[in-house]
Amino acid sequence: MTLKIDIDAGASEAPYEQVRAQIAGQARSGALPVGYKLPTVRGLAESLGLAANTVAKAYRALEADGVIETRGRNGTFVAAAGDSAARVASAEAQAFAERARRLGLSEADALAAVRDALRAAYGSSG
Repeated sequence: MTLKIDIDAGASEAPYEQVRAQIAGQARSGALPVGYKLPTVRGLAESLGLAANTVAKAYRALEADGVIETRGRNGTFVAAAGDSAARVASAEAQAFAERARRLGLSEADALAAVRDALRAAYGSSG
């Protein structure tokens, strides 16, 4: 198994987002198993013809999402993404629910706001 990333210079998505999405997708599908050691930021940037800052931005986003973890000088590895992603989503949902209650939104209005946000994020109409 190896990391495979293709950057489409003509795509509407920024290169860092392409890197982020492809690594996240491969981790989620199991193509990159938990514990897989990712290339260094500089190494991946060089192999993709990107600036190191572009890859670093993708790695930071992946780490914030719990998809990867950096272990100091040992490197960056695929984390147990499913569990971590579920924990992050649950915490964010709890924070939203508490804020919606403080704002005086009904449950129906809060759910409608979430549905609208999900449709916008996923680009679906239903």
